[in-house]
Amino acid sequence: MKQAGSVVAAALDEVRKHVRPGISTGELNDIAEDVLRRKNATPVFKGYPNPHQGAPPFPATITACVNHELVHGIPSYRKVLQEGDIFSVDCGAYYKGWVGDAATTIPVGAISEQAQRLLDVTEKALYLGIEQARVGNRTGDISAAVQTYVEQHGFSVVREYTGHGVGRNMHEDPQVPNYGEAGKGIRLKKGMTIALEPMVNAGTWKTKLLDDNWMVVTADGELCAHFEHSFAVTDGEPEILTLL
Repeated sequence: MKQAGSVVAAALDEVRKHVRPGISTGELNDIAEDVLRRKNATPVFKGYPNPHQGAPPFPATITACVNHELVHGIPSYRKVLQEGDIFSVDCGAYYKGWVGDAATTIPVGAISEQAQRLLDVTEKALYLGIEQARVGNRTGDISAAVQTYVEQHGFSVVREYTGHGVGRNMHEDPQVPNYGEAGKGIRLKKGMTIALEPMVNAGTWKTKLLDDNWMVVTADGELCAHFEHSFAVTDGEPEILTLL
């Protein structure tokens, strides 16, 4: 899983290097897929079934979202990044039968103070959640750490989409919400591998699904951010698996 995770980290790092005003999300998708293919990995998202009856599978290697777009956005050569945007990118890879899954939100040029604060808080919340992933703790301890930090800073955590177990498949048990109560949930054991992904909105936590049955946006049109790492529960400190 560390090998799969490093492939994903390399793809996200290469995308970050190319994010700039004037580039399209379709081009960034091509860049990520090229990294995966060169490292003999397979995109997890490409062809992933849509949970909505009759809707097409996901067609790309990354999910690409801009500003108020939260998750599951389909990359497009027609969608061009502009100065001041924030760009959220999620990527998953299969490598030798194991999955790596991670996400990040990247500033496009100079961004507003509020947008930068949103990115900083969301990323910090991710690491605070991971810190709670210790043997004997519960999933609720992770969830509460994320929610508490986010809400202390005046933002809201999305309810409809959660972190999850990850291993042979992208989505496994247990679900790990970004909100919850400490001391509740499943007890953590050594060897558990989880993808934690705080999704944080500047306004209401509510979201809506667009007509393509993939793209999810904030219900009020306010900015949102998304950060994710896969990690393992160990005898000591949790080990992040999606690093270069």
